[in-house]
Amino acid sequence: MSRALVTLNSQYDRRRVQELIFKAPAGTRVEIKAAQRTLDQNAKMWSCLTEIASQLPWHGKKLRPDDWKLLMIDALKRANGEVLYIVPNTDGTGFVNLSTSSSDLSKAEMSDLIELIHEFGARHGVTFHREEEEAA
Repeated sequence: MSRALVTLNSQYDRRRVQELIFKAPAGTRVEIKAAQRTLDQNAKMWSCLTEIASQLPWHGKKLRPDDWKLLMIDALKRANGEVLYIVPNTDGTGFVNLSTSSSDLSKAEMSDLIELIHEFGARHGVTFHREEEEAA
């Protein structure tokens, strides 16, 4: 077996992981990760990013929700003191942050990201209409 992914939901799952570890050859890598972000969290993140993109120009430019996602993940990583991997772009006119992916965020990290997005939006006068609708 070259790969296995087991989500720990029961004692059976834990025993299965133990069996896999005991049978694994030397040099096998094992990675333990916190619970992955939820679909609801993902939808909320994109809703918030869309609100920011529609209401807030950034340094004179209108950014897409995808652009805002990169900015917010960068802000989260900086706030958490994580090392950023920034390299020159291919034509030497700027830089690219290679440490900006949301697909691997845990539930807790996604909660922190959404909180950071809300805080940033509040500081810049963004109204989050989805939250207003949910509160009504």
